[in-house]
Amino acid sequence: MESRKILHASGSPPGTDENHGVISPYQRQAASCLRCGYANMNLFRRPPAPHDHDDPRYPVRKTEQQWQAELSPMQYQVARHAATERAFTGQYWDHFQDGRYDCVGCGTPLFASSTKFDAGCGWPSYWEPLNSEVVERVEDRSHGMVRVEVRCNHCGSHLGHVFPDGPEPTGERFCINSAAIDFKPAT
Repeated sequence: MESRKILHASGSPPGTDENHGVISPYQRQAASCLRCGYANMNLFRRPPAPHDHDDPRYPVRKTEQQWQAELSPMQYQVARHAATERAFTGQYWDHFQDGRYDCVGCGTPLFASSTKFDAGCGWPSYWEPLNSEVVERVEDRSHGMVRVEVRCNHCGSHLGHVFPDGPEPTGERFCINSAAIDFKPAT
C-alpha cells in the first residue's frame, strides 16, 4: 500500500524535516505530530494496548510460585517481567540446527528453524512464526520508544520484539530472547 504524501507546514514531508527528525518507515506508520496534527495510521494495524502477562485472556495460567519453580531465574525475568538478555549471550543466538523453537513457559511451538536467520543483532531472529495464532503483538512504550512486543498467545510470556527490517517474504524480524524459548530437534 502506498502512503499519501502529506507536507508539514514547513513544506517538507513529515519525518524528514527539522520538526520531526529522521524516523524509520516503521515509526512513521503510526506517527503523529502534535505540532501539525499529521497522522498516518492507515498503513498497518496497530497492536493492542499493553496488558499484564498474567491477563485472564491467556488460556495457560500459573501462579507466580509455579512460574518461579518451573523457570530458571533468567527465564523468569525474561518471560514474566519482559527483561532482555544481553546480546550475543543467549543459548540460541547462533544456533542453526533443524527443529523448532517452543515457548519456555507452556511448550507452545512458536518458530521453525527454517525461518531463522542471522540478523547480526545478537538474538535469535526469525522472519515469521509457525502461524499467526501462536504469537501476540502488543504495543510497547517502554524505554522511551514505541515498539511491538511479541508474547506467547497461550501463556502471555514475553518473547521479544518484532521489527519491519527482516528478509523476504515477510520483511519482518522477530527478535527473540533465547531465555524465552526451548529448542526441539527435528526427528
